[in-house]
Amino acid sequence: MTKEELIDVLNEIQRNRCETGTLELKAAETGCPKRLYDTLSSFSNQDDGGIIVFGVDETRNYLECGVYDPQDIQKKINEQCLQMSPIVRPLLTVVEKENKFFIAAEIPAIDISERPCYYMGKGMVKGSYVRVGDSDEPMTEYEIYSYEAFRKKYQDDIRIVQRAAYSVLDQTLLETYLLKLKSEKPNLSSLPDENIRELMSITADGKVTLSSLMLFSRYPQAFFPQLCITAVSVAGDEIGEIGESGERFIDNRRIEGNIPQMLDEALIFVRKNMKIKTVISPKTGKREDIPEYPLTAVREILLNALVHRDYSIHTEGMPIQIRMLQNRIEIQNPGGIYGRLRIDQLGKAQPDTRNPVIATVLEVMGLTENRYSGIPTIRRVMKEYHLPDPVFTDERGSFMVTLYNSKEENLDVYNNDLLRFLETPRTRREIADFLKVRTTGYAIQKYIDPLIKKGIVVYTIPEKPKSSDQRYVLKNGTGY
Repeated sequence: MTKEELIDVLNEIQRNRCETGTLELKAAETGCPKRLYDTLSSFSNQDDGGIIVFGVDETRNYLECGVYDPQDIQKKINEQCLQMSPIVRPLLTVVEKENKFFIAAEIPAIDISERPCYYMGKGMVKGSYVRVGDSDEPMTEYEIYSYEAFRKKYQDDIRIVQRAAYSVLDQTLLETYLLKLKSEKPNLSSLPDENIRELMSITADGKVTLSSLMLFSRYPQAFFPQLCITAVSVAGDEIGEIGESGERFIDNRRIEGNIPQMLDEALIFVRKNMKIKTVISPKTGKREDIPEYPLTAVREILLNALVHRDYSIHTEGMPIQIRMLQNRIEIQNPGGIYGRLRIDQLGKAQPDTRNPVIATVLEVMGLTENRYSGIPTIRRVMKEYHLPDPVFTDERGSFMVTLYNSKEENLDVYNNDLLRFLETPRTRREIADFLKVRTTGYAIQKYIDPLIKKGIVVYTIPEKPKSSDQRYVLKNGTGY
């Protein structure tokens, strides 16, 4: 950054008085901090990178104390960067303000194929960090594995299941698949079935793979009890709320079987527990029953969860979850977004495929097109139902889709308490927690965006509306 930009950052710090997901503050008044490794790691491991500003003391009400020696501190920052793997190459900027010196170290993101960046003195497992809010948190073993799995192109869906004999596969299901495969791929039709099974990863060295178990076994949960779906319907808007008779769940099911069976049973559960609205068609004059949610959207979400969930050993103890609440349905699967895709690119860019064999088999069986049309379809049918856009949430180790069943607001966007809360710049998570809304995307879309359009609330980073560092604050001079 330029010196002028660093001055702007210092002024912004005084206005906002907080660290962010991409901003870390260090006093460095008497010496260079000795443990920059955690922040160097976490900033390097996120797409936006980050900036460490030296010379501001957060513990003394963000006092601009300046650094002890601008020459020496640059040397020591670089020394610590050389202790990282891959080596961190910071961009250092020095500026003088009111006879004090300040340093900014811009930490670039490393490519996902090189992550995680870690401190060599601790090793990869203990020296890898991720930025959570304004703090640096140790990466979980699964998060580290996820980067390695993408980098090395592991295919967990075709790992061998040692305990499973070939006889556990339903031969009728398998034969139906092979017949369809041969009819669609003439080059395979002349090969012996044994060769086709190996080529298509139904078996590996004659042993059953996880994908064939999940697709062609009648009960794969005998080997992996948690590779299932848990589904609940509750009386309130949050898990834990009870009904008029004290019931915790209106319905509670564990859905098992192979992937096609679980898809069918999950749809039956959702259909059973959703409300049905009866209307008179203005075109025909006849009664029509309209489901609470478009089943086409629900099916696409469930299918995506079953196809794209993580099937590694790290998540084989985690089921897919369906939560039907009074105002929404949540479908959550283990494993965040795979590869380079960002959440704002969903449905717009071709993603990497975590489980290509499962996806290919389901395409042959006619259950999915495998043309990346699922997200656009979900958005389209929700719009046709005049319902809010789906909300996608990518959290540490999981991915969730939320569908809301009404456009009616649960909270007046001009609520005085909310506006008072926004007198201080707030993050998406802080706003969602204040509103008691589970998903940050919905909180911003429903309660903050209307205020921004009216000019009542403004971005702290207007040039980057989707920045992970974005905060929202009441516009100066706005009354309520």
